[in-house]
Amino acid sequence: MMDNKTFIITGIIVALLIGVVAVFLASGDPDGLESSALVVQGQKELTGDTPENAEIQEDLNGKFSYNSPMPDYALGEEMGPLGGIIAIVFGTILAFLVVLGLAYGIKSAGKPAK
Repeated sequence: MMDNKTFIITGIIVALLIGVVAVFLASGDPDGLESSALVVQGQKELTGDTPENAEIQEDLNGKFSYNSPMPDYALGEEMGPLGGIIAIVFGTILAFLVVLGLAYGIKSAGKPAK
């Protein structure tokens, strides 16, 4: 049986491999929520390819908005695919640290006070 440290390191390595490989296997055509928004706005039909000029138009007057530090999982056009890989590795490690912090907080909250 594997100890906890080995299990966690193996899990991080597997998550990083999946994240990096998935970038190159993913479709460039928007799907899911983004595709649904294009259909609702009349910029895309339910069948056929997405038009090249189809961009989601948002009315953000008086609403919360932000700019992503790594839009579309990239660090800019000048870095190319390497920027995407760096962004995915950084995001995976950041997500792991957030979950680890939450787990530690929950564990600490469950301990009786001394």
